[in-house]
Amino acid sequence: MTLVYKTIAYLCIFSQTCASTINHKCPIDLNYVSTIPWDTSSCQNTITTNCCQTLTSLYGIGIAHHLKQTSRFRLPNLQTSISCLSDFQDRLSSLNLPSHLTSLCFQPENFVNTTNICANIQTTHDWVTLLGKSTSLDISCRQQLSELSACDSCVLAGFQVQSRLIAFDGNSSHARGCFYYTILYAAGIVNEFGPESSGALSCIFGLPLSLRKVSNSERKRGIVFGSVGASVAVLAVTCLIIIVVVFKKGQRVSGVFSGFQSDVDVDDDGNGLLNWRPKTDDSLRFNIQELERATDEFSDKNLIGKGQFGIVYKGKLSNGTMIAVKKIIDSDFQRDSEFCQEVEIITTLKHRNLVPLKGWSVDECNYREEESQKYLVYDYMSNGNLENHLFPSQIGRKTTLTWPQRKSIILDIANAIAYLHYGVKPSIYHRDIKPTNILLDSNMRAKVGDFGLAKEAKEGESHPTTRIVGTHGYLAPEYALYGQLTEKSDVYSFGIVILEIMSGRKAIDLSSSTFLITDWAWCLMKGGKVEQVFDGCLLGDEDSVVKKRYTIRIMERFVLVGILCAHLMVALRPNILDALKMLEGDVEVPIVPDRPFYVNNNLFLQ
Repeated sequence: MTLVYKTIAYLCIFSQTCASTINHKCPIDLNYVSTIPWDTSSCQNTITTNCCQTLTSLYGIGIAHHLKQTSRFRLPNLQTSISCLSDFQDRLSSLNLPSHLTSLCFQPENFVNTTNICANIQTTHDWVTLLGKSTSLDISCRQQLSELSACDSCVLAGFQVQSRLIAFDGNSSHARGCFYYTILYAAGIVNEFGPESSGALSCIFGLPLSLRKVSNSERKRGIVFGSVGASVAVLAVTCLIIIVVVFKKGQRVSGVFSGFQSDVDVDDDGNGLLNWRPKTDDSLRFNIQELERATDEFSDKNLIGKGQFGIVYKGKLSNGTMIAVKKIIDSDFQRDSEFCQEVEIITTLKHRNLVPLKGWSVDECNYREEESQKYLVYDYMSNGNLENHLFPSQIGRKTTLTWPQRKSIILDIANAIAYLHYGVKPSIYHRDIKPTNILLDSNMRAKVGDFGLAKEAKEGESHPTTRIVGTHGYLAPEYALYGQLTEKSDVYSFGIVILEIMSGRKAIDLSSSTFLITDWAWCLMKGGKVEQVFDGCLLGDEDSVVKKRYTIRIMERFVLVGILCAHLMVALRPNILDALKMLEGDVEVPIVPDRPFYVNNNLFLQ
């Protein structure tokens, strides 16, 4: 916003020469400014971009009320807009805030009716005519949005509707205006609890709330919805910027998703630009042409793996650096929200046993989300994934992992999971620990990758969900059957992987008769035949009988820890830190508790 605009706005609102225009009564009831628990701290002293962003979200609540009452997205004329901003400033002044906030943060003309914002929309009738009576926004944003899962659904619906609006408009420069209308429609028309409800304040508007008046759990629910909103001056005729309150990176070791704070970029004009896209440095973003050159147009000869949500290609950058490019498979699950989640998680996590993200790319040549192509770029792991070494698909390609290598890989995986569960806040549950997601570098050190299914821990111990994701054979039974997700869910998957590494056998084998590695290992252990779990090559050459016995005892310990981690009863599994201590020999492995079985629906132990 230029100084000229600021000066004109200030004079026009507060000088006596404009008294006649201020007489236009504001149709918005702004009493909520002094009643809702918003955080005024950013506007107390030095006026910052954060202050203006907070005020625009705060003012947007009134605009949403106006939309609900009048069916119009904007105010009728400039005089009315000036009057409303004057009233807004009065409410701010009553809170002992500076008397020039609105003149610094707003342009009155930005709230006045125009068709040149998004697809010629001015009223809710225009909206319905264009999009129909029901959209994904009407379905996903109607409920109370205080819970993060409900907010996530609403956020995704908002981007889907915005994409439709841009497609109708045909002008990509109107993307922010379309999102502005989407925000107002969600809060003012769709949400049953209204613009001042806790869910609308936190999820739709992203208004920073006062810590003195809001519970810790409510405060920590970030506003993702507003993250693509635009600043007041950037929108030619729009003033509402939505605040993004994202998960506070600073509470993590490296700084996704632990507490929350406003996270704002600034555009070239010095205006706050809120960006929902992953907060990554420009140097991490690749253009699609660069990736196509590196992979020889994603040639089949460079195909090195295919997973549930992506195809991985080997590539070579112009500077000679080898990379692995994961081309996201668009599915009902892995869409923009999951892609951004994976990018955001990987870019903020730093651990030697996690696959580092080298960059990312989104091909946004069109505006329909389902048609966009997304890529993740990793450091190339020359030894591929663990699956390739344990269960090679090509006959004669068998590679033998030595006992030291297997031991190192198991400990590396355990350390990675321990970091995810206890080294970051909030904790992260990977939900898809399996050999194909464990990559091996040139030194055969393991790194856990593929965070497409990762989920942050909410407050409390367990997290019921109806959305079960992961890979059969590695899913903890309480999660697969009842949607009960805890840190022990990853521990179960880890236990299965330990048994696979130690035995060289797959978790499930249906080739001849049904084989479940947990049942097989359990029966051998109960019969005192733990050594029969070992892959035959592990009992090969040793320097001495003494050394062989010592090694066997260690290998037995690893098998017992695998069986214990994969116990059917969640309460009887160790957490990953205790499992790591057992593996390293710091504590003794307890007697493995009996497993449950059912007779006539009654639970017994065996």
